[in-house]
Amino acid sequence: LKNNQSIRIILYLFVMSRIVIGTSGAASFIASKYSSSSPIRRSVHLDGNIILNPFGKRRRKKQPTATKLNAATTDFGSNDDIPSVKKEQQTFKKRSKKSTTPPPPLPTPADFPDWSYESRDFFRFEILHQSSKSMARVGRIHTPHGIIDTPGFVAVATNGALKGVDFRDADEAGQQLVFSNTYHLMLHPGSETIQAAGGIHAFTNRRDRPFITDSGGFQVFSLAYGSVQEELSSKGNKSELKRSSVKSNRGCSSMGKDAVKVSEEGVTFRSYRDGSKFLLTPESTVDAQKEIGADIIIPLDELPPYHIERQKLVESVDRSHRWEARSLQQHLKNVQQQAMFCVIHGGIDVELRTKSVNYLTSLPFDGYGIGGSLGNGRQELKDLLEWMMPLLDEGEHRYNKPRHLLGIADEESIRNAVTKGIDTLDSAYPTRLGRHGTLLTRDGHIRMKSGKHKHSFGQKICEGCNCKTCQQYDRAYMWHLFKASEPLGIQLAALH
Repeated sequence: LKNNQSIRIILYLFVMSRIVIGTSGAASFIASKYSSSSPIRRSVHLDGNIILNPFGKRRRKKQPTATKLNAATTDFGSNDDIPSVKKEQQTFKKRSKKSTTPPPPLPTPADFPDWSYESRDFFRFEILHQSSKSMARVGRIHTPHGIIDTPGFVAVATNGALKGVDFRDADEAGQQLVFSNTYHLMLHPGSETIQAAGGIHAFTNRRDRPFITDSGGFQVFSLAYGSVQEELSSKGNKSELKRSSVKSNRGCSSMGKDAVKVSEEGVTFRSYRDGSKFLLTPESTVDAQKEIGADIIIPLDELPPYHIERQKLVESVDRSHRWEARSLQQHLKNVQQQAMFCVIHGGIDVELRTKSVNYLTSLPFDGYGIGGSLGNGRQELKDLLEWMMPLLDEGEHRYNKPRHLLGIADEESIRNAVTKGIDTLDSAYPTRLGRHGTLLTRDGHIRMKSGKHKHSFGQKICEGCNCKTCQQYDRAYMWHLFKASEPLGIQLAALH
């Protein structure tokens, strides 16, 4: 084509003719469509951000500021004569003002009935011995379903079942109090199902030993901030909870910061099972725990992350106090022979922890839970307990109630906590270790998958241990079970 001048000229003329025809056609269309009998259509639609172009097609216009609205609407008269513009100006003013709605006031001790401060005949704590060398003490908690000797370890049965251990075997080994998670039981099988079975004691056929349930708040906030999110999304073999890649109908993950929305009413979250939305309020979590029927229940609280601005932590502590007071009020409407422990918050902030202790111990709770962010490691937890626990010794009404450390119970933390006056501790630590082939002994940890146990015939896991595992099996057989991935190895290790 480059060498053929005639063809190039023909192509040029063809293109120019199409441009002329198109331009004249557009001019004719505009002239006929917008003649004097058919004026140009223009409008401020809805809230003033949609107009019609000359071809009658909608296009989005950037929302003008209040000043631009005045200039843009002079053809229509004053702004007050146009409802849509007036509405836009009012909306602009509202948006420019930050919401300053104050939170509701904290309930005071006087807002609770006098009888709620009296001792309970179905739940009581007696101190049998107080150490003269530390804050450690020996006690006994009496519940409707049995006694809890303190200091005591509380095994975690997340879904109403211990991992790898039947309740009968655990009870025979000396397990008394068991911790179950309201969050998981609400999602499956549902608290109403457990109630229909006669409560958690009948549902699990564990009728003569006590249960404690939490509010579900820890799991809900952990979906956004930490442990549960990490465990659910873990691809390794150390995930304690059921893994889930379920997404909501909108394609948003059921985990992460978008999974949890906090308001004064409560917390909205998405189920890790199917992504469906749930609203958890102080009242609804108490109602769910009433249906589950544990001996000890926990009020709704907010779990802030460790790294948080202090002002945000202040707001979180205050919100937890309001939620816990509402939970207590709901609980007292139908006590149902259940005790309620508060949850003391404040992170590692001395002022906020002290504030939380002072407020919550003034209300008629039956015991004190130590929760929230407990530091970044064992040493920080130890330091926190060092200065905080003496506050719970001030006055008989504080000293004579049981204290529970929430979610931490490894060996070192147990030693640190008990000597500071903690009575009970819950954790999934020992069963989690057992599932992965690590056993606890008086001489330290033993990793049963190590090849050095291959020929350890006749050698017990732990000399002096009276558990069934140590009495009936040796290290060589346990090594074989774990190397062969036999489920029996997990059961025997968890039982030990």
